[in-house]
Amino acid sequence: MAEQPHAEGGASPKHETLMEKLADKLHVGGKDSSSSSSDSDNDERPRPSAPPAPAAEVKPSFSDSAATAAAEAKAKVFRLFGREQPIHKALGGGKPADVFLWRNRNISAGVLGGATAIWILFELLGYHLLTFVCHGLIFSLGVLFLWSNASSYINKSPPRVPEVIIPEDLVVNIALSTRYEINRAFANLRQIALGRDIKKFLMVIAGLWLLSVLGSCCNFLTLVYIVFVVLHTVPVLYEKYEDQIDSYGEKGWVEIKKQYAVFDEKVLSKVPRGPAKDKKH
Repeated sequence: MAEQPHAEGGASPKHETLMEKLADKLHVGGKDSSSSSSDSDNDERPRPSAPPAPAAEVKPSFSDSAATAAAEAKAKVFRLFGREQPIHKALGGGKPADVFLWRNRNISAGVLGGATAIWILFELLGYHLLTFVCHGLIFSLGVLFLWSNASSYINKSPPRVPEVIIPEDLVVNIALSTRYEINRAFANLRQIALGRDIKKFLMVIAGLWLLSVLGSCCNFLTLVYIVFVVLHTVPVLYEKYEDQIDSYGEKGWVEIKKQYAVFDEKVLSKVPRGPAKDKKH
């Protein structure tokens, strides 16, 4: 009987140790679950994204910077008449500009030689235009007529005379362009006559006076031939020596502006001007 309490006393600490072990396991499991849940929560939370790396600055190469500087310097160079395009485009481009700039020497030489022959024929030899046209038509029609009738006897094909038809669109476009230019000239003359632009007035007067001097020295045909020769010589020389001519032109233009400023201050500023243009609202 005395051994029973001892047995019960010995069993209680064993029971407590089992309970303590279970409690410790439950406590450890709770910590693990809480830590795993906290870890999962931390994983689900959006993490702030790292700031983007600054883009690397692309530095232009030396050749690119040099080309840009050369282009800017060339754009700032003084050009005659405020020209911003190449001389080929300033002349209208296409085949006429190619002829004036001697892109094809054979064609340009042929055109200039033909114009010289016409000037010699009419100016030096005293041939008249109407007589020349009539004689040319007589000769051409006679040759074609004889060739057409004699082709059956000489076993040759008759001449192929092309059919010439002037398109209506071409005539309409030329008429519209001529009408536009004439109306613009009349509008400019009206503005000049009203005294609203003294600078333009002086330029027109100087141009008309120069034409009158040239007209007194030579007739109309010679004047046209001189203009034709100038168009075939001056542009190609200017294109070849463009930089040198522009430098001298800049100096001359600066001097002209100085003289004009003095003339404007002493004379033009004292001239009464016409009414100003009505402003459009």
